[in-house]
Amino acid sequence: MGIGYKRIEIDGGTGGVTLPAQAGMEKEVLELAERWGIDAVRDSDGTRLSPEIAYMGFTVYSTLCLVREDNEWAKAHRGFLQQAYLISDRVSALGPRLEIDPMARYYAEQFAPDDRHDPGRYWEVYDRSAGESLPPSAWTWDRATRRIVVEGAVPGHVYTASFLADQLWEPVSMYNHITNAWTEEHRMPLDPRHPEARARLLEVLREWLAERPSTGVVRFTTFFYNFDLAYDERGKERRVDWFGYGFCASALAMDEFERERGYRLSPEDLIDQGYGNNPARLPSKAFLDWMDFIQRFVALFARECVDLVHAAGKKAYMFLGDHWAGTEPYGPYFGSIGLDGVVGAGADAVTTRMIADIPVRETEARFYPYLFPDVFREGGDPAGEARRVWARSRRAILRSPMDRMGYGGYLSLACRFPAFVAEVEGICRRFREIRAATSLAEPGLDGRRFASPWVAPFKVCVLNAWGETRRWMGHQVAHSLPNRRCHAYLGFLEALAGQAFDLEFLSFDQVLREGLPRLPAVLVLAGDAGTAWSGGEAWENPRLAAAIRLWVARGGGLIGIGEPSARERQGAYFQLRDILGVEREMGLGLNWRERPPAPRPGHFVDAGLSERPDLGEGISQVRALPSGARVLRASGPGGEDACLAVNRFGSGRAAYVAGLPYSHENARLLERALYWAAGAEAAFETWRAQDPRVELHAYPSVGRFAAVNCADEPVSTNLTLGDGTRIAVELASLECAWFEYDGGGAP
Repeated sequence: MGIGYKRIEIDGGTGGVTLPAQAGMEKEVLELAERWGIDAVRDSDGTRLSPEIAYMGFTVYSTLCLVREDNEWAKAHRGFLQQAYLISDRVSALGPRLEIDPMARYYAEQFAPDDRHDPGRYWEVYDRSAGESLPPSAWTWDRATRRIVVEGAVPGHVYTASFLADQLWEPVSMYNHITNAWTEEHRMPLDPRHPEARARLLEVLREWLAERPSTGVVRFTTFFYNFDLAYDERGKERRVDWFGYGFCASALAMDEFERERGYRLSPEDLIDQGYGNNPARLPSKAFLDWMDFIQRFVALFARECVDLVHAAGKKAYMFLGDHWAGTEPYGPYFGSIGLDGVVGAGADAVTTRMIADIPVRETEARFYPYLFPDVFREGGDPAGEARRVWARSRRAILRSPMDRMGYGGYLSLACRFPAFVAEVEGICRRFREIRAATSLAEPGLDGRRFASPWVAPFKVCVLNAWGETRRWMGHQVAHSLPNRRCHAYLGFLEALAGQAFDLEFLSFDQVLREGLPRLPAVLVLAGDAGTAWSGGEAWENPRLAAAIRLWVARGGGLIGIGEPSARERQGAYFQLRDILGVEREMGLGLNWRERPPAPRPGHFVDAGLSERPDLGEGISQVRALPSGARVLRASGPGGEDACLAVNRFGSGRAAYVAGLPYSHENARLLERALYWAAGAEAAFETWRAQDPRVELHAYPSVGRFAAVNCADEPVSTNLTLGDGTRIAVELASLECAWFEYDGGGAP
């Protein structure tokens, strides 16, 4: 007997929505409370709530960036300002005397070199040509000219200087001046590592709490140290690393690290040749130690702040953004902070899932667009952006339901765009439908308030240098802003964020320590050569490749995207070439003449794939090994570059893809590759829509499933339910249709 089912309407009720309000918009707040179903209001940077709004009966969120709250005290105690490690431009020595201007192309209103502390101890001049640090005796800091002078430089060599700088202008305050035309005085960030500053910040927090009796939720933005955000001499962003820890540095921090860890960090440990230990870099032991050192300090002081909030009878939320360095939400100390919830900016499935999975009582997505003038302007399309963001973020929420949603910014701007107001009205309703449809009558033993969605009968493990510590984050460079080099790799995560898989994030070190997961499971390894994603020098340890090789041979699966396991070593470029069945020629093996096999499409993996799929920018010179992979698609001038291939290795299977930018077609391709690599082709049709633009999500514990049209156009398709029952559905543009089913015959 098959599954019994019926299409239903979900009444999501009201609530679960936080509105950015501001004084002077009392009438509009009441109107939107009716249209959007809000139950909470919040202020934003640059706005305040009037007493009328604060006492309308909504929960009041109050935003607090504690380190820049008391600007007068900061101006009077400049020795307690936050600092940062910066690197100068590279300068070529044309003679034995060399001058370096450390502030060249930095914004003088944001930074000033710190020469209160001995530059010889806290700064570093590096001969980049030789890869050597110069002893302090080889250079001097000329306070009069504000230049570093090197005597005895090697002509023709290139030099840099790494230096500590005081942060004169907090970077988010600066961002708001530029983006939102703020005119208030520049805000200066205090460093709580100084006991005097820490005591003042706690005093400020007590006063702030006492002055806000109507506040129900204190939304820390975030806590203390901003991610790395440096501006150039024109006031334009020069360097952005949403995961950076360089702005956590100070002379005091460097000294305390040495006392605690028993060794001294050099500036180079944080500067990292100028790369700044960004997420694409394989992290060194020194940098991991630094991250741990910062995280423990931040968690301890954040806990003090949260305890004060709780003592005042209020909830404490953290915004996953701005000053979030040291509060890694999947790190070892995050739980000790004691937060009631986390709010994060959701722009797509990856960023929304990153928030939704955080182990905290309540999660809230603050959706793009911000209500800022960069979007809410003549010629802008805020309604279209809101619709696009919702379409992608919804995929993540259906896999990991969230408690709340909202927006941030200036309500006065949004109300000038009635199409945006109408679009968000529908988004709020559909968000609450998901929340209501997946809610459990009682929380589970694990504290979950939402039903767990059905998942495929095997595990999918994303492998990179960061592992679970940066779940959903490892392939990002700037939050929601993939660049050309990583958009194909973020595409596979964007697909996974809305798909029915039990996911785990593994690090290379974890594989070496603990081994690989129980079968059935599939590893996904994606990234450019030399990166933390692909592995780089991690492959110099032969135990890593050996462990994966034996695991796949026993029946494991492997998906490689881009340059997986790339490391020129012992005559091989892809260190897992035997598993993948492909190799990339880097110009070192041209004496070998091999005829590349012609593509043979028509495999399970490429079923339904277009003739010319978008597989990224292509990886040139990838060839199938003579007795290796079956090439399904090829590219390049002569059609010789394998861009999609499959291979068998022992009892296991592997697939290679040159790149995977997110699209409906590529999401389905990834699913097919994962099922094939797991040897689970027979289960592929379970809870599946025939059209890849439609996704199916089942929640067995509440007896419901959703058919979701991810396309901005109507779609008619067939659905295969859990027991093989097939039904036809017609879905409007971006519609999410809900069904109840009796579970008969369903797994």
